[in-house]
Amino acid sequence: MAKYGRVPVDETVRREKWQKWWKKVGQFRQPLQFQAKDIYKPHKSVELAEFIGTMMGDGGLSKYQACITLHHVDDRQYIDFVAKRINDLFRIKPSLYHIPEDSVYNIVVSRLEIVRYLHSLGLPIGNKVRQQFDIPEWIKKNKEFTIACVRGLVDTDGSIFVHSYKVKGKLYSYKKLSFCSRSQPLQYTVARILTDLGMRARISGYDVRLDSIADMKKYMTIVGSSNPKHLKRYAS
Repeated sequence: MAKYGRVPVDETVRREKWQKWWKKVGQFRQPLQFQAKDIYKPHKSVELAEFIGTMMGDGGLSKYQACITLHHVDDRQYIDFVAKRINDLFRIKPSLYHIPEDSVYNIVVSRLEIVRYLHSLGLPIGNKVRQQFDIPEWIKKNKEFTIACVRGLVDTDGSIFVHSYKVKGKLYSYKKLSFCSRSQPLQYTVARILTDLGMRARISGYDVRLDSIADMKKYMTIVGSSNPKHLKRYAS
């Protein structure tokens, strides 16, 4: 430009050449952001099993992304935990997107290879409930993996709440646990796992429930929680 000044452009010729390039080359090129990049693929472990549970709870896979959606206030400390877990497992720093109008943070990894890898581990792509998803078999076959996966599930799609009642005018209250899922196979699997661990789990509608003080104590001792929100509610 400095040497020759403004280079004249024939817009008609330019458009014809672009259309010729598009028909022969351009339309067949995948956008750079969607080209597969290698990722670190961790071995099956307790940490990976718990992450699978987190993804099954508040996460999902699309064609090119893995995304976990958490409440921007209640789960703020857990968001940091999940982001670090992704970095530790896959050596990828996820992107965090705050959507205040929806009161959420989205934890996103835009990598085709992580979608393929997580799908190979048993996570569905697309609508999980429509596919009636369940805990993958490789997790079910290992007790430690199973406990970790349930921890991830309950930390995202579970809640600890106070049940109060009165007897002869005296108020009593204690903690209960509820895990909610619209996938029937997943409900039955979680209930069976908790039962096998010595708890009296029951299914009520879409919920798997633990109703007694003893069962809550067993759950927090055996399964536990990585979500500070649940730990605080149980301790309060």
